[in-house]
Amino acid sequence: MDHRTQMGRDSIENKEEMKEKPCNSIGVINAGMLKSLIVAPWSFRSAPFKFWALVAATMLLLLWVSRIQEMGSLTKTIMVPNYFPYYPSSVLPERIHENNGYLMFQCNGGLNQMRIGICDMVAVARFLNVTLIIPAMDHTSYWDDQSEFQDIFEVDHFITSLKDEVPILKELPPELKRKVETESLYSMSPVTFASLRYYNSILSRLREHKVLFFPRTDFRLANNGVPEELQKLRCRVNFKALKFTPPIEELGKKIVTMLRRKGPFLVLQLRYEMDILSFTGCTEGCTSEQAEELTKMRYARHGWKHRELNSKLQRLKGLCPLTPEETALVLKGLSIDHNMQIYISAGDIYDGEKRMANLTSAYNVIRKETLLEPSDLRPFLNHSNQMAALDYIVAVESDIFVPTFDGNMARVVEGHRRYLGFRKTVVLDRKLIVSLTDRYKNGKIGWDEFSQMVKAAHADLTGKPKRRLEIPGQPNYEDYFYSNPQECLPPNIAASTSNTTDNTTVTGDHKSDTKIIINEHQN
Repeated sequence: MDHRTQMGRDSIENKEEMKEKPCNSIGVINAGMLKSLIVAPWSFRSAPFKFWALVAATMLLLLWVSRIQEMGSLTKTIMVPNYFPYYPSSVLPERIHENNGYLMFQCNGGLNQMRIGICDMVAVARFLNVTLIIPAMDHTSYWDDQSEFQDIFEVDHFITSLKDEVPILKELPPELKRKVETESLYSMSPVTFASLRYYNSILSRLREHKVLFFPRTDFRLANNGVPEELQKLRCRVNFKALKFTPPIEELGKKIVTMLRRKGPFLVLQLRYEMDILSFTGCTEGCTSEQAEELTKMRYARHGWKHRELNSKLQRLKGLCPLTPEETALVLKGLSIDHNMQIYISAGDIYDGEKRMANLTSAYNVIRKETLLEPSDLRPFLNHSNQMAALDYIVAVESDIFVPTFDGNMARVVEGHRRYLGFRKTVVLDRKLIVSLTDRYKNGKIGWDEFSQMVKAAHADLTGKPKRRLEIPGQPNYEDYFYSNPQECLPPNIAASTSNTTDNTTVTGDHKSDTKIIINEHQN
């Protein structure tokens, strides 16, 4: 079972879905505050039969087993079955549109948190029978990226690819635009992991006000309990409608081509960056001065937890990103070939050159900044979400993907790779790794034992088919929809996940130390 990490504010549990939000969370936005939201930033989605059916089914099963066995070695090139991705020709019933109003929303967080927020809002709009307005993007998060939707995604493709499901406009119709400019805009924040029952309860408000604005979209739709048609629509948005702009797509593919010429490559999402260390209170390997710097940063940021965090305890619970040194040990323990290209998907590594020494001495470490000419990256500099989009493309196409922390990118890429044929994704058990690393360093176990235990622990954590863990009433602890969109897999593969015994629905108390992250720092 994958553990999830709690960061930032605690999310609201499903049992609170039907509660009325406090008056400071539901209200109006005055005309002066509306300008940046409603003015569009562009100028211009029988028995014998039974016997042979059994034989055919058995042959298909054997074929799939053989495919899985091909994935045995972590360093082996993966052959993706040519029948992926599966996508039904008719995902949702034919739409008879009677517009109940207009839904505006602003995404919050980094690229991938905004990405899944968009997917959720399309599904909500389809359920509510409303017209969606192209969202505003987050310009106030840690990364301070001023990119708009059309700077990252192909807006016209997004609109036309979903036109049979949800009407989408670049801006409000003129009469409504004038109304909200001169009067006000009705605003409310949906509860986290909200059910469709919750959204149905706000439909009357939407009809009354004609336009409804959601200022946040992080984790605002439940992982489970959503009709299969809407789950498939979430996938359709994620994998089909949200297409990166040509400049991003072309440069991302260029990076993949350059890496492929030199052989297999592993994408390592090394989240050992200043913001995540500060936010989680993790200072393993840092000097006292660095620890103080990280603590001050946490207290200075609005919305971060302003309380004492015990770094040692955080680490032992598996709540910290792995350090570069720990990561190097794990890759060696997994017997990753030292000739394997290791592409680093991350921002600036904290105390970079010094902390990266073990990793760079053991592997051929590559970054886009060293692989490409400066002129290639110039248009994307100071646009962290566009840079993250480049890494997303490379991560999805890699031979192996290894995230060192449970962020949004880690989970969304994991789900995308499942959708494309269960491409190898090693989901690291950080709590176990920390324990094994300390025992190895203290001489309590030898290298061979360390390596064997690391391999054994991750034998079933490589992106193989499995059933999504569902925990009624505790959405923070269950598997994330976007990391395992099982409703969107081919029927024969999706059916096989229902027979998996290690990921069944859990009831009663769940004793995990960790939760799903609810914060912009998932990226």
